[in-house]
Amino acid sequence: MSRQIGNIGEDAVAAFLLHNGYEILERNFTVKGGEIDIIARKDNKLAFVEVKTRKTGALVSGERAMTQAKRKHIIRTAQIYYSRYKKNNSPACGRFDVAVVELENGKVKHVKYYVSAFDASGS
Repeated sequence: MSRQIGNIGEDAVAAFLLHNGYEILERNFTVKGGEIDIIARKDNKLAFVEVKTRKTGALVSGERAMTQAKRKHIIRTAQIYYSRYKKNNSPACGRFDVAVVELENGKVKHVKYYVSAFDASGS
């Protein structure tokens, strides 16, 4: 998938989060071995958000693309985020959300947002 398609999905999810009262803390937080698309805060709780953008009719859905290996990379990256930023009043707890964005003709057709889609056990 092209970076441009991914950016369309991430922009849509960032706008969705802002509209719902979240503060965007980071976009594309990257460390060796992992990346988190969006880190947002609302009511002093962090949401580590993985965005999966797919064209209408894609062979693999965004939900199915969230493999166990992908979840483990996100969890490990979140742990690094905490270790770096905890001293900056970062909340002590967070959750792992997944947003699936469907595109049709290069435009956002639908956004599905899964709150607490998985937890730190990696399941």
